[in-house]
Amino acid sequence: MNDAEISKQVQQMVCFIKQEVEEKANEITVSAEEEFNIEKVQIVEAEKRKIKQEYERKEKQLDIRKRIDYSIQLIASQLKVLQTQDDLVQGMKNAAEQQLATISETHHEYRVLLKELIVQALLRLKDSSVLLRCRESDVDLVFNVLDDAKNEYIEKLGIYGRRIFFSQTLHDAIVKY
Repeated sequence: MNDAEISKQVQQMVCFIKQEVEEKANEITVSAEEEFNIEKVQIVEAEKRKIKQEYERKEKQLDIRKRIDYSIQLIASQLKVLQTQDDLVQGMKNAAEQQLATISETHHEYRVLLKELIVQALLRLKDSSVLLRCRESDVDLVFNVLDDAKNEYIEKLGIYGRRIFFSQTLHDAIVKY
């Protein structure tokens, strides 16, 4: 073999090796790109899941916050209603106290009120014996209306044999009917 043939053969070997190196480099590049793309997709999907979980967590927090705010507003409105009711009841109580303070001055109205209160108490208690207490200034008036109250109670319930114990500041008296 002459130098030209050897040189040609060496040249062919060099070209073959270069081609092999380029093919291997291309394979490595393609493989690296595939691995990169797979890794990139996995990372992107993992980050998407994290973002979705974070979004769901924040959405739950927002929902809880909305519920808490709603409950706070509901409680505040209920408290406002209760406060209004309490104010109304206190106003009615004060008005009743004022009327009660002045009703004892009107003898006939006060007599009717005492009788009705005694009957109402007897009907509510429905006991075989009742202790009745009154103000010292009302003792005579209570004694005067007691028979009427007793008769009205008997008429409404139809029960006889009940005893009313009447407690006074001076002495105790038992009234039977």
